Amino acid sequence: MWIGFGGDLGFYLNNAGAEPGSYRHTIPWFGIVMTALGFVMVVVARRRGPRQVLWATGAWELVDPSTPQEKQLVNVVEEMAIASGLPRPKIWVVPEKDPNAFATGLDENDAHVAVTEGLLTHLSRDELQGVIAHEMAHIQNYDVKLMTLLAALVGVIAIMSDGMARVMRFGGGRGGSRSGGGKKGGNPLAIVILVLWVVSIILAPIISRLLALAVSRNREFLADATAAQFTRNPEALASALRTIEDHHAPTTVVKRGTAHLCIADPLGRRLTNKQGFVADMLATHPPMGMRVSRLNAMAYKFKKTGELSSEV
Repeated sequence: MWIGFGGDLGFYLNNAGAEPGSYRHTIPWFGIVMTALGFVMVVVARRRGPRQVLWATGAWELVDPSTPQEKQLVNVVEEMAIASGLPRPKIWVVPEKDPNAFATGLDENDAHVAVTEGLLTHLSRDELQGVIAHEMAHIQNYDVKLMTLLAALVGVIAIMSDGMARVMRFGGGRGGSRSGGGKKGGNPLAIVILVLWVVSIILAPIISRLLALAVSRNREFLADATAAQFTRNPEALASALRTIEDHHAPTTVVKRGTAHLCIADPLGRRLTNKQGFVADMLATHPPMGMRVSRLNAMAYKFKKTGELSSEV
């Protein structure tokens, strides 16, 4: 709404003192069009987002398992559905050698869990159970809905910012030339608002993306802890994360806009392994070593006290 109506306000003030017969921006069509466009795009992304993510990765739904690995996957998903108290999600297999997994959907009744072929190849049954429990935790914690809507929001803001930048380049110049009205300076308030509007167009996609990454990193820790409570075996998930981390090839079928959905950063994991301000701002996932150490701490506490807590 700010990208739309903010531009309307700036152009209205800028043209308020225009000469008679000159263009005056009185109808806020920027805001009307942008708000309607954003609403439609978010609704469409919300309804079609999960299927679009699966389609983009080339995943195929596992309905009739035929191989031992596929049957084991189905059994593990059913076990974790019982442990979490959720309906069994639909199961998908991604034709990718790099081990990774993600969950998507709108709620527990429309949830999908996808694993790569590499994950089935490289993980033991206990490790696979930990990974599936992690994805079931995302479903239980409504992370799948949150992440799908965040991805939609980031995409909408990026598209709208690009569109308004084009309008500003090709249409703003003509409006500004008419609006001089014989004045040397123009309306100072209009100039300030237009400057803020231009800065918003530039920064909005960046800020929305950083917010999505920050939410994703925090939810990964929560999903790890919840998965350990489902399996009662934090060491299995820690071992799975180490195995996934040992394979440095990026998950090529997962694109940047949906990278935050995966259990491990699919984009090469270089920045994710680092710590510091830049990594905290730009990484899609927390450092794998930090996740493993927290799970090991949970395992140690479980052996000592017999209790698991997500506070670790």
